[in-house]
Amino acid sequence: MIPFDLAQFDEVGQDDHTASVIETSIKPFLGKAGLEREGAALLLSRLYMRQDTANRFGPFLKWAQARFENGIVDVFIVLGVLQVICEVVKSGSLGQIQQESARLYALAESIDKHPTFSSNTAIRKYKTKLLSRIAIRSLPSLNIGRRKGRLLANEGNIDRNPVQQNDIEVPHEVESVLEHLFNSLQDKDTVVRWSAAKGVAHISERLPLDFSDQIFETILNLFSIHSIAAASLYDLPAIAESTWHGACLACAEMTRRGLVAQSRLSELIEWLSKALFFDLRKGAHSIGSNVRDAAAYVIWALARSQVPSTLAPFSHNLAQRLTAVALYDREIHIRRAASAAFQEHVGRNNLFPCGIDVLGKTDFYAVSIRRNAFLVAAPQVAQHEEYQTFLLNHVLDVTLRHWDPTMRELGSQSLRSICLGSLDIFGPMAIEKSTRILDSIDVSDLHGGLLALSEIAIAYREIGDHNSWEVQLRKIFRCLAHIPFDVLIGPRNAIVTAAACRLISITVTLPELHPDTTSVPQWRKIVDHGLKHRTLYVQEAGADAMASLRNSSPTIQQSLGILIGAIDYSVYDNALFDAVACLLEIVKCSTLPKPNIEARRNCYAAISRIMSTIGGNIHRYLSIEVVTSLFECLLDGLDDYSTDQRGDVGSWIRVACIQSLMTSIEVLIRNAKEIVAFHNYLPPSLLHSAVCGILKQGVERLDNVRQEAGVCFLRLLHLPLPEVHNATSWQLPGLTLLKELFGSNDSIGWNEASWLFPRAVRLLEVPEYRPSVLLGLVFSLGSKTESTYRPLAASLISYVKLLPVTNKNNGYDLITLVEDLIARAKSNLASNVIVIPVLQTFDILLEGDALTNIFDDPLGSKRL
Repeated sequence: MIPFDLAQFDEVGQDDHTASVIETSIKPFLGKAGLEREGAALLLSRLYMRQDTANRFGPFLKWAQARFENGIVDVFIVLGVLQVICEVVKSGSLGQIQQESARLYALAESIDKHPTFSSNTAIRKYKTKLLSRIAIRSLPSLNIGRRKGRLLANEGNIDRNPVQQNDIEVPHEVESVLEHLFNSLQDKDTVVRWSAAKGVAHISERLPLDFSDQIFETILNLFSIHSIAAASLYDLPAIAESTWHGACLACAEMTRRGLVAQSRLSELIEWLSKALFFDLRKGAHSIGSNVRDAAAYVIWALARSQVPSTLAPFSHNLAQRLTAVALYDREIHIRRAASAAFQEHVGRNNLFPCGIDVLGKTDFYAVSIRRNAFLVAAPQVAQHEEYQTFLLNHVLDVTLRHWDPTMRELGSQSLRSICLGSLDIFGPMAIEKSTRILDSIDVSDLHGGLLALSEIAIAYREIGDHNSWEVQLRKIFRCLAHIPFDVLIGPRNAIVTAAACRLISITVTLPELHPDTTSVPQWRKIVDHGLKHRTLYVQEAGADAMASLRNSSPTIQQSLGILIGAIDYSVYDNALFDAVACLLEIVKCSTLPKPNIEARRNCYAAISRIMSTIGGNIHRYLSIEVVTSLFECLLDGLDDYSTDQRGDVGSWIRVACIQSLMTSIEVLIRNAKEIVAFHNYLPPSLLHSAVCGILKQGVERLDNVRQEAGVCFLRLLHLPLPEVHNATSWQLPGLTLLKELFGSNDSIGWNEASWLFPRAVRLLEVPEYRPSVLLGLVFSLGSKTESTYRPLAASLISYVKLLPVTNKNNGYDLITLVEDLIARAKSNLASNVIVIPVLQTFDILLEGDALTNIFDDPLGSKRL
């Protein structure tokens, strides 16, 4: 603002005119919704804080109060007014504030009379700020020693006179403000709670010690409002989140300012120990991350404001809990906050056991990635005896019962890593606690318990001898009987079924295979149910259980394909021939009803897994005829256009075949040197047929199919030639053109029609690809997919216009194109799927004047 009196700008006889013009022109902007309001509020506040215009603040308050009381419900005007007042109360002169304090309180109270104002978050925030600042300005400020809390070495002589502090006369309005702030600490919105917390702390700084201690006691009592009727922390109502968060923020602000007496530390840390694990399930998610974050903030502030001697009795408890949160909390910012609090205590107080060593394992970067925190950092910290048992119990009591399945899975894996350090001690303890979890009726608890038992069984397998771990595996296997069979196969308990199948696959032993000696008679039914389940991950878990599938029925063929692909045939080579025969039987089935589409997709995918498993030893396990049959089967799958109520489900088959073809070719070529009679297992003609089939799918209408075909084709393009005699026979035709079109680009463009088709039409220049590519383009033109049709039509028209009518150099020309299209239609006259798209292609070319030049040639006119 201008540093001299505004009256100097007034004309003669027009006193106070300049200030009036400024005020009048700025006031309308207080009702704007954007940054104009922010600027107007700042300008008006600076105007009212000037000595020469301070007398305008009173009339402004009268104007504002009149608008509030007259029912003006413009929220933006109220916000603008409150912003102005808050700035003036914060930075204005003390006399100005004291003179208008009564009107300021009245203005704040009038806000509550209108529901629109009281329900607005921003208005409630500014009202909280306003009341806090009025109360602060009505109290004298104390010396710096009180403000800093934890004194530095050179501040030891600062005078803190308790008599002088106790002589302060506290206005009764301050008590009303504090009552409002305590209510605001429980507000539903974080910004209001945060403003209230800072307001309480600032006011407490200016109050006598006894008064500020009473305020802190009231804040601590907020924790117990919803805790009296709750059996445990996890039984609190959802509304408790706001109260606990506000209480933690207020505690943090008061702790930072050294307002927490040593006698209150025990109670404070007791509540913080609970707040660090505040996590309430609410529907498909949870609430409470802000409470945990604020609790870590309080502990961080304790390290900066309390002397080490006062924190020493609580250091062991705090170290264990902060470490557990830093390693096992779901949210990244909570793990980082706990790590920062741990670091602050280690750096300032050096009270935490093995502090420097643990800090190096739980630093900012180590806990930033959840998997790293669970599986790398946690086992490293658990090597210290001071943390080992606490972390183990935390995983068993908290993480394995978490609402997020990913947390339970990572928690069980972390449990195994911790137990491996001392399996003879922690193994039985973990089994006992995990078994107790299985008595719960909560599906999440059952899932976590089963995962934990599975991981403990893996730990015994890893380090125990056969005799000892078989006893433990049978003990773990018997735990499955704790869960009712109806729960294990419940229609909505897919994760429990999958976990049970996984437990069976890991712990089943020879005695359990016999009905007379098994401790869980229904385990076969559980696995059978998993194999029949419609969810993929449950099928995979059932397949891993390796149940008896010798007489498999059509209902479990979907799981059967996954199982056959998962078997290591280098170990069970005698089963390979039957497995391949089973796959071919399912995918080539001509009898009705056919296996469902998912079963056939899984069987096509299993072919590539088998090829990858046997690799360079293919000539030892499979004959040339069998491998040829597998390739023919995959090529036939590229023509599967099955549909049902879900749409083009045949695309699932085609994608699986594209992937299997690519993987199979890659395995054979990379191992060509070891394969006897390689040229018979993968003759060049078979390779070129596969390339043509993949390119055909790469120009068809479905984006996802084109994308997968593009990924696989680029892998083919960069695949080296086989290390065999006459290797150039396997070189892709038109390789130079292919590299020009696609060699310098990644696969991301194949699902973008505008990028792909201007390049794809040029594939017609390669005679070997021409029939397949042309058919794929025709199918795309005949589709109703607008995003594919338009770019393809434009690209094809542009390309055809550049073609000569005839080409004496054996290149592609208009007449050959027309002949190819007509030949395609003539050979499939009974199929509308082909004839109609061919006619539509001619229609597009004629409308685009792409065939105009053909009429100049007699032969061309005759052909057309």
